[in-house]
Amino acid sequence: MNVYEFDKERARREQAKRERKPQGPSAPPMFNLPNVIVWLGGILVAIHVVRVFLLPTDLDNLIVYLFAFFPLKYSEFSSLTPLDMMSSIWGFVTYGLLHGSAMHIIFNLLWMAIFGTAVARRFGVGRFLVFSALCAIGGAVAHLATNWGDRAPMIGASAAISGQMAAAIRFVFELGGPLGAFRRSDRNAYFVPAQPLGECFRNQQVLVFIAVWFGLNLVFGLTSSSGPGMSASIAWQAHIGGFLAGLALFPLLDPVPQRRSR
Repeated sequence: MNVYEFDKERARREQAKRERKPQGPSAPPMFNLPNVIVWLGGILVAIHVVRVFLLPTDLDNLIVYLFAFFPLKYSEFSSLTPLDMMSSIWGFVTYGLLHGSAMHIIFNLLWMAIFGTAVARRFGVGRFLVFSALCAIGGAVAHLATNWGDRAPMIGASAAISGQMAAAIRFVFELGGPLGAFRRSDRNAYFVPAQPLGECFRNQQVLVFIAVWFGLNLVFGLTSSSGPGMSASIAWQAHIGGFLAGLALFPLLDPVPQRRSR
């Protein structure tokens, strides 16, 4: 037996030994969350930490100016510089990456962990990110329509998360869903057919979650700011806009056929 054959035989025996050895349960992951939720949450936290602890006030204010959502820019669009015009376009989405306080971002991360996780597992990474961005745009449009020409910047991921909640409530409380009366804990729990919209809003659990979400957002919207010397609005109109966008977009992106009304 030459050296190559000896090494090959030894590798075969080691493999056979490993296969005969009883396997214990695999270790649970650090976070029982989809990777996209972990990475997205990490990005939001990193941005906030850099703004608060590393950037000087003037540079932080510039970040807010370029990436927050300013209704004023649209009322004066023709007189904007090219950079301001570009920022007014990407601002429809990027405002969701900025937060006014640690409590505000923690609050959003907790709700994204609940409802965003359910939607991410059902939609997959690509659809989830597109859906969240479109809900953020829906929130910005609603804010713009009700605050035309306002000088205050709007920040926060609440509109996108409102859309995620709107999508999640369509299926998480269904029988066999992850929060249903008779729930499942496996992956199939996230692929139960969605309930019709009319039935959804007759569900008491759905109404309670909606009331808690918008009530707490109102509290954080009244107490948050974007940084030293600069106020920011975290507008309830954007939350409603994101929520309505989520309701409208869910059947268009949902990969599971909706069940019929009872």
